[in-house]
Amino acid sequence: MNYLEFNFKVKPLQPAVEILMAELGNVGFESFVETEKGVLAYIQKKEWNDTLLKDIFILQSNEFKISYTIKEIKQENWNAKWEQSFSPIVVDNICTIRAPFHKETNTLYDIIIEPKMSFGTGHHETTYMMIAHMLQLNFENKSVLDMGCGTGVLAILAEKLGAKKVTAIDIDNWCYENSMENAEKNNCQKITVLEGDATLLGTETYDIILANINRNILIRDLPKYITCLNKNGVLVLSGFYQNDIESIVEVCEKKLLKLTGTREKNKWVSLKFLN
Repeated sequence: MNYLEFNFKVKPLQPAVEILMAELGNVGFESFVETEKGVLAYIQKKEWNDTLLKDIFILQSNEFKISYTIKEIKQENWNAKWEQSFSPIVVDNICTIRAPFHKETNTLYDIIIEPKMSFGTGHHETTYMMIAHMLQLNFENKSVLDMGCGTGVLAILAEKLGAKKVTAIDIDNWCYENSMENAEKNNCQKITVLEGDATLLGTETYDIILANINRNILIRDLPKYITCLNKNGVLVLSGFYQNDIESIVEVCEKKLLKLTGTREKNKWVSLKFLN
């Protein structure tokens, strides 16, 4: 699946960049990289249409000067970009995420990721916070669901943390293939990767559910995730901003989940709930 990269130039930078990312996230943009002059924003090409930016309030504001260019990011170009910019990520001095060409580390959990067009290298705040939450949970002999698995990094860590069974799901074919590749690179035996969305969820239930997904998809699919969560199970979410917390919490509390943990990093948020 190809992505479109929007290179926004913003003056003055703040709070415009923060507002812009929040608004773009609400219309389907999946990932952002702040730059010295603004922000790079990524959306799947199939999700883009010319009307998406018409309702972005900040683009119409006279308080900021915002311009942008668009280019298509092809799958075959991602590895080159990755190798040029990627350095190993270490979370809490316990878990390292690295590429195959990096040296093996001596952290407790050493994960090899070949991201290609999938997001989930640990560099993004949401992935980092999800991993930080996971390192504080007991995965021993637990069943796990990873929704929107991307590179498969969370599913791989779940197995390394002792999960007995892990189901990883992503709607993007490229992510599906990439997750299988990365599971194999990390010698995982307990991960089943599926291509699709929440409609794949049937009657099977899980002890831990991980979902690092766009805000709109989360709010739409949360009720289904929650029906798949065992009693005393844990739900860990990310992929949204501070101003989305109320909406996310409202959906979960209606289903009687209790908020037990919050992490924030550069305005991004990760929440942990107990069933």
